[in-house]
Amino acid sequence: MANFGAIIIGDELLSGKRQDRHFPHVIETLAQRGLELKWCRIIGDDPALIVETLQQTLPLDDIVFCFGGIGATPDDHTRQCAAQAANVPLQRHPEAAAEIEARFGAEAYPHRILMADLAQGSRIIPNPFNRIPGFSLNRHHFLPGFPQMAWPMMDWVLDTLYPEIRNQAPETEVLITVLDIMESPLLDLMNEFVRRYPDLRFSSLPHIGEDGERKVEFGLRGTRPRVALGAAYLKQELGKMGLKLQENAD
Repeated sequence: MANFGAIIIGDELLSGKRQDRHFPHVIETLAQRGLELKWCRIIGDDPALIVETLQQTLPLDDIVFCFGGIGATPDDHTRQCAAQAANVPLQRHPEAAAEIEARFGAEAYPHRILMADLAQGSRIIPNPFNRIPGFSLNRHHFLPGFPQMAWPMMDWVLDTLYPEIRNQAPETEVLITVLDIMESPLLDLMNEFVRRYPDLRFSSLPHIGEDGERKVEFGLRGTRPRVALGAAYLKQELGKMGLKLQENAD
């Protein structure tokens, strides 16, 4: 079972100057392949923080998409930080340099060519938009911040490097809403459910409406047969407690 993560970099996202679009797109792109996102971090353009984050995530076996900061302007730090976090030198990648030279010719120098300076051991990710590549290091895949570039590059990574990783997300989800109650009276039932159905993803989300209405939404995710069994058990036990229910399935 492969875990997927995302790191999204940019001060403009944290300041609110720009709305992030990568997070929902990553979820959608993975879902199209029967996969799901395990975690996401959104961080600013702080080199120390980028290095610290990558030092934590690079040793993982997770497949991670990192968006932003791979350009050549002073606020682009990701290439250098990836090398520092991996404790390897930054060096000019011949394939990346060839792509940039093919796109820009003599105008690749002296500035654009800097985007070919990658962490030692990197592999390039082709960029169909303007040929300035991203790069892979371990199972981390570093992409531009621009969606029109990053999103087809993410597709390429998933379909070229991980074609065998598919259909790992739970098949179905059922939501059971328990009306006129909060979580505390249901804790014993929840604990018993988790004990009986450890293979299901279980969640509990309480709601308090503006009119004071209280309800708890249970979420069950997993294979269809097991979700059906788990939902039947929950409805049976909640019925014994005399509670009103609403149910929704995908």
